[in-house]
Amino acid sequence: MEITPGDRDWWEDAACRGVESSVFFSPDSERGTARARREQRAQRICQDCPVLIRCRDHALSTGEPYGVWGGMTETDRRRHARRLGRGEHRPLPPRHPRPASAGTGDAATGGQQPSR
Repeated sequence: MEITPGDRDWWEDAACRGVESSVFFSPDSERGTARARREQRAQRICQDCPVLIRCRDHALSTGEPYGVWGGMTETDRRRHARRLGRGEHRPLPPRHPRPASAGTGDAATGGQQPSR
């Protein structure tokens, strides 16, 4: 289901609704592989979210400094802002790529779910 502007508050349809916020926001002491694992878990939740683009656009337009928003980590958003600052206007992919193991294993689709 695609949400259109004005339907209602987009976060009501977010895949993360009801998920513990600690999945999306790191504690001050978190570093390295622990942080990477937490961010990957958050991105897996985001990848099929019906409001991923609206969430990501919100984070980018407000300069959200913390957490995973719309499948983008803090680092992803900083890199994107630097690219825009240099005048690069590469469009963002609509969703984060799925891990190879996320597909159905169907040889006809190369192990990936068909596009929607």
